[in-house]
Amino acid sequence: MSGRQTVSGFRLAGASVLLVSYAQLAQKWGMARLPPVDSWATQITAHPMLHVWPLVVVGSGLFAYFVSMLCWLGALDTLALNRAYPILGLSYGLVYLGSVWLPWYHENLSPQAFVGVGMIFIGVTLINLPRARE
Repeated sequence: MSGRQTVSGFRLAGASVLLVSYAQLAQKWGMARLPPVDSWATQITAHPMLHVWPLVVVGSGLFAYFVSMLCWLGALDTLALNRAYPILGLSYGLVYLGSVWLPWYHENLSPQAFVGVGMIFIGVTLINLPRARE
């Protein structure tokens, strides 16, 4: 496999991670602003304009999941699974950092979680460092 294909695979895997991280944050934001599911029939139909933006955000999250899957399939076409799969772990760190950084999530930064995110990033980097040919 050429170096160009490998770079393309890493780009697709990175796009997949970014998209799935966005999707998770969008789903959380949108669903937190919608009424409970058992009252959707009455609440959303009675006041549809109140719920348009959360529904759009939830829909964009679902669409991001779909595009993420397409990117992931493209990444698997060019990367070995043992190198590609750990990259998915980056989404856990990105979602945590996004929920801390974005003010509407009201998440707290804890030292343990920050260290855990750092360990995820270091682990993925170590797994994907260029290897000497044997």
